[in-house]
Amino acid sequence: MTFAKIKFSAQIRLETGLHIGASNAFAAIGAIDSPVIKDPITNLPIIPGSSLKGKMRTLLAKVYNEKVAEKPSDDSDILSRLFGNSNDERFKMGRLIFRDAFLSNADELDSLGVRSYTEVKFENTIDRITAEAKPRQIERAIRNSTFDFELIYEITDENENQVEEDFKVIRDGLKLLELDYLGGSGSRGYGKVVFENLKATTVFGNYDVKTLNELLTAEV
Repeated sequence: MTFAKIKFSAQIRLETGLHIGASNAFAAIGAIDSPVIKDPITNLPIIPGSSLKGKMRTLLAKVYNEKVAEKPSDDSDILSRLFGNSNDERFKMGRLIFRDAFLSNADELDSLGVRSYTEVKFENTIDRITAEAKPRQIERAIRNSTFDFELIYEITDENENQVEEDFKVIRDGLKLLELDYLGGSGSRGYGKVVFENLKATTVFGNYDVKTLNELLTAEV
C-alpha cells in the first residue's frame, strides 16, 4: 500500500502592497474602512490558505476549461482531484491542503526602519451617475514582506502514477499567481507576489522527491 505526504514549501514575497480583508461590518469614526486580516496572537498580517487555494483554482480553471471543451477526457478531472469538488462523489476531498501563511521577516523589516507592517492607502471612487466621491481607507501588508508558504500533497495507490502530472499543475498555478495578483484591487497595482525557494520534501512515508524538485524549478 502506498501512502505518503509531500510538503511543498516556499516564501511568498510581496512586490507591491497586499490587501486581503478582514470583516469590516462595523468601523468606528476615524477607523480604517477596510483592514487586512491579521493573526490574533501577533497582530501581524497573514495570507489565509483559503485565499491562496481559491485564487490558484480560479486561474487554473481558465487553462483547463479549454481542454474540457475541446476533449472531454481525464484532463477535466485534474482540478477536481487536486482542489476537491463537492458535486462529484469521486473528489469530495482534494489532494491538496493549503496552510495559512504567516509573516516571517518582521526582524528584516525592522532593520529597514519600517514603523508598521501595514500601510493605509487612501482610495476614492466616483459615482458615475451622481459624481459623488466616496473616499475610503484601505489597509495593505507592505511590499518586501515575506510569508511562509506551505502546501501538503497526499499520495495514495490511486494517484501514485499521477504525481508528476499533478505537480506540473501546481507549478503552473504558482506561476499564474505571479503573473496575476493575490487579494483585492489587483488591477490597481495591489497584490503582486513572487514565490521564492521552492522545495518539495517527503514528510510522511517514502517517496523520492528529486524529480518533483526538478519540476518545481523548471521554466514554465
